[in-house]
Amino acid sequence: MAGLPIRQDYSPSELRTRAAREKDCRAVLRLLAIANALEGMTRAEAARLAGMERQALHDAIQRFNAEGPDGLHDRHRSGRPEQLTAGQQAALKAHILRGPEPERDGVSAWRLVDLCEHVERTYGVSYSQWGLSRVLKRLSLSRQKTRPSHPKGSPAAQAAFKKAAPVQAADHRG
Repeated sequence: MAGLPIRQDYSPSELRTRAAREKDCRAVLRLLAIANALEGMTRAEAARLAGMERQALHDAIQRFNAEGPDGLHDRHRSGRPEQLTAGQQAALKAHILRGPEPERDGVSAWRLVDLCEHVERTYGVSYSQWGLSRVLKRLSLSRQKTRPSHPKGSPAAQAAFKKAAPVQAADHRG
């Protein structure tokens, strides 16, 4: 057995049993490749059967030696940092929830393009519409719009209209 030695406190059958119960398919492949290597397969063959490169198997063996089978799960990736701070995101959410003023903003409901312009004007951060929609999703906001209402509409007049509207009986023809 050439290359990096593999810890011997887990048998190949124990690794295969663990792989059968595992939910993470990439961890399963790593477990099976290590089990194959422990049984005497060449590293190249063990990696090929698991659908990975030899270098990936080498990395998995290093993690297995250091952390055991639990070390074979994918690690969290931090990703790209947020462009807006938490405070700016909170202010943006409050701005969206307040809604537009038609006289000032020229729209009766926010569109992504309007919000992208607002973010760039206010915070100096440029987002695509798709990128800003992802931010809104993380802020627990949906892209659904409310029914438009005329800004000069009177709630009292609307209620009076609804009371005065005749109720039509359903046509019951047999």
